[in-house]
Amino acid sequence: MRADKVFILKKTKVMGKGKNIHVVTHPDGWAVKVAGSTTATKITKTQKEAIDYGRTMAKNQESELVIHGVNGQIREKDSHGNDPRNVKG
Repeated sequence: MRADKVFILKKTKVMGKGKNIHVVTHPDGWAVKVAGSTTATKITKTQKEAIDYGRTMAKNQESELVIHGVNGQIREKDSHGNDPRNVKG
């Protein structure tokens, strides 16, 4: 490494304190799951109910809500953590 090169490491914040909350399909309707968990925290009949419940959990845990569609693909993300405010958009 050359002596005239200086590298500055910037400390970055994690995008939330808790684990991500996922809303996914379930044989009995829709499930709210915490990332890494094999069991559902709550099972609802409609996706809206699951989203509402998951959003409350994400706000309480300062984490991200990840909403999956019927096909399993991520449809939407909603962060409730420590978002940096210097992001354009």
